[in-house]
Amino acid sequence: MGIGDIAALNGGLNNTPALDGLLHQSVWFNQGYSGSAVCAPARAALLTGRYPHRTGVVSLSLVNFPTLTSLGLHEQTMADVFQANGYHTGLVGKWHLGIRPEYHPMKRGFREFRGFMGPDIKTYYKFQLDSNGVRKAYDGPYLTDVLTEQAIDYVRAHQGEPFFLHLAYYAPHRPLGAPEELVASYQEKGYDLKTAKIYAMIEIMDRGIGKLLDELDMLNIRENTIVVFASDNGPDPLTGERFNQQLNGRKYAIYEGGIRVPLFFHWKGKFTAHKVDEVAHFTDMLPTLSELCQLEVDKTVMDRLDGGSLAGLISGNRSAKDLPKARYWQWNRGVPYYTHNAAMREGDWKLVYPPVTTGLVDSQSTSRPMLFNLKSDPAESTDVSAANPGIFGRMKVMLEDWSRKVEADRLKATAYDN
Repeated sequence: MGIGDIAALNGGLNNTPALDGLLHQSVWFNQGYSGSAVCAPARAALLTGRYPHRTGVVSLSLVNFPTLTSLGLHEQTMADVFQANGYHTGLVGKWHLGIRPEYHPMKRGFREFRGFMGPDIKTYYKFQLDSNGVRKAYDGPYLTDVLTEQAIDYVRAHQGEPFFLHLAYYAPHRPLGAPEELVASYQEKGYDLKTAKIYAMIEIMDRGIGKLLDELDMLNIRENTIVVFASDNGPDPLTGERFNQQLNGRKYAIYEGGIRVPLFFHWKGKFTAHKVDEVAHFTDMLPTLSELCQLEVDKTVMDRLDGGSLAGLISGNRSAKDLPKARYWQWNRGVPYYTHNAAMREGDWKLVYPPVTTGLVDSQSTSRPMLFNLKSDPAESTDVSAANPGIFGRMKVMLEDWSRKVEADRLKATAYDN
C-alpha cells in the first residue's frame, strides 16, 4: 500500500474515510520510510528496531529461502519488550518471520496469535488461520473482515489491562480479491480490473480500521490508546499502475516509491495533529513507543538499536538532532548483494545503487551508483553525482561501510540459529 492509496492524499481517487479521519487527527510523518522494499525484512526492522540484515531476515520467501526469512532467535522483539513491562501482547494477521516451531509468534513475545505464519493465503475467501497454535479453516467470510473481528475480540478481552496489539492486515497483497459489487463500483469509475480490486480491498480494510477505532471509543479507552498506522512497502508493480504521488519505483525497489510509506501516530487528547517533514524509519518504532509508553528497556537491547525515538518530534518538544543522520536500505532475493538495489539517505541527499534482476535470484552487479537531491528532485529523475563529487564519494564510502557491518552481523545471526 502506497502513500497514494489514501483518498485524502490522492484527491479522492478511492474511498478511505477512516484513514482520512485518522490522518487529519494524527502526527503524520510525510517522509516516513519502511525498513525495506519488501514485507518480511520490513517487519523485522519494525519489530526489532534494527536493520533487517542484522536480524537475519533478508529475503521474503519462506519456501525458497526459509533461513533467510526467519527472525534471528537472539533478537528481542517489540512484543518481548512490552510483555516484560506488564503488557498483554497480541498479533492478529501476518507474521512471515519464520515457520519452524521455535519461530512461532507465541515464542517471540506475543501471548496470543490469530493469523498466518507466511504469505500462504491462496484466496481471501478460503484460508486457514493459526489461533494460538490451533489451525482453523475458513470458507466464505472475507479475510480482512475476519482479521478485523479478531482484533476487536482481542481489544474487548483485554480492555481492562495494558495491551499491545499488532494488527497486520494482508490487504492489499496478492492474490487480489474483493466483493464483486464493490469492485464493479470502481470499474464504473473507469479503473482497470486490477486497480478496482486493489481499491476495493483497501476500502474494506479502511472499514475495519474504522470499526476498531469505534470499538476503542465504545470501550472508553480511546484516550488511553496510541494508534500507529503504516504500510510495509510501496505498491506491487504486478497490481496495476495506480497513483503514488509521482514517486519513482514500486515494491521490490529502493527508489522512493518502494520504501516511502504512510506513517502516522494518533493519541486522542494527547497528540496535536500536524505534519512532520523529518525523515522517520521503521527502526525508530521500538525506541519511539518505548519512550511514549515509558517502558523499561534493557540497556543491551537499546544499545543494539539502529533507530531513534520520534517522541520529541511527535510532541513538538524536540528536534530531530538525536535521530540517526543517515538511513540505509538494501534488498535482493536470496543472499544479499550490496552492489545493487541499495540506498542511503542523509539530509536531502540520496545515494542509489539501481536494482538489477535476473530471474529468481539476483545476480552480482557492479552498477554505478547515482546521487539525487530529494528536495529539488523528489521523483529521483536526475543523477547529480558528477556535479557533487564530494558528497557522492563520502556517501558511497558510508554505504559500503554499512554494508560490511550489517553483513557481518547477518552471518553471526545465521551461525547462531544454526
